[in-house]
Amino acid sequence: MRRWLLLLVVAVDVGASACTHPPDKEIQQAQGAIDAARAAGADQYGRDEFAAAEEALRQAHEAVAQRDYRLALNDALDSRERAQNAAKEAAHNKAAARADADRALSDATAAIAAAQAKLKAAEASHRPARTLREAQSVLADSVRRVQEARAAFEKGDYLAVVDAVSGTLARLGDAVRGLDATPRPPAPRRR
Repeated sequence: MRRWLLLLVVAVDVGASACTHPPDKEIQQAQGAIDAARAAGADQYGRDEFAAAEEALRQAHEAVAQRDYRLALNDALDSRERAQNAAKEAAHNKAAARADADRALSDATAAIAAAQAKLKAAEASHRPARTLREAQSVLADSVRRVQEARAAFEKGDYLAVVDAVSGTLARLGDAVRGLDATPRPPAPRRR
């Protein structure tokens, strides 16, 4: 019994002394975890958990300012855990975004090639100049957007790839349908 009482006194003493100083080490660890998560792209690919980690760290600093070191410790530990989770989430989401971006680039490239072939055939069949100009304009804009998307892909900004390519497929499809819907001019009469 005496042994248990001694252990209880030691535990209370350790717990009380742990809460009399700011948790500087834990706050620094949380800041390091946030920095690592940001470097892993968590601010872009794991926004919610990353924002929660930053908020918990802010709260830890506020608790230190109010000399509530126990709360500061809890918030710092929460911040570190959330930052680590955000880094893991970012790695997963970034891989998925890379796959989506790669697929979007492939689809857009194939659509451009198909549109170029249709435009060439429309030019050869002497479609109206206005129809051809519209299709040429859409095609040029699509090529420019895909080039921007490729540059973003090379930089690892996979979300920008999808943004740059979005709508390109629909515009190309509309342009091709416009070429198909435009009647061919009548063939010249032979005399």
